[in-house]
Amino acid sequence: MISQRTKYALKALMTLADAARTDQPALTIEEVARRSGTPKRFLEHILLDLRNIGLIRSRRGRAGGYMLIKEPRTVSIGELLRQMDGPIAPLPCLSRTAYQRCEDCTDEENCRIRKMFGQVYWAYLLLIESLTLGDLTEHSDVIERLSAPMPGE
Repeated sequence: MISQRTKYALKALMTLADAARTDQPALTIEEVARRSGTPKRFLEHILLDLRNIGLIRSRRGRAGGYMLIKEPRTVSIGELLRQMDGPIAPLPCLSRTAYQRCEDCTDEENCRIRKMFGQVYWAYLLLIESLTLGDLTEHSDVIERLSAPMPGE
């Protein structure tokens, strides 16, 4: 599950990606907050984090504001999740970026819990690593298919 902070970051990035396609690519923090529905008090820190990881930049002056500096199709959702929330693996022994052996594990190679969650995690990674900010902003059909209720829900 992604954090509320990351959800707000995604909303802000989608708003800035939409603005990049217009004649007003820079948006004030107030405008990003209004368009994305993100509380301004959270947005200030989130925009700073997004700037520090190289996704947006700020410009001062009358036509200033925040703007997306990467092509949306090159912004990996998986990498953004890691940058904002840290490791995304369900178990520390499955993490690609912050591997740790589980402290109660005696036989990692034969651990049935690790194997089961490893299979689920692999499927999740295949999907999340294939999605980009461009998918969120340009291809609403992808999002509609992914967010459709499962049969029986």
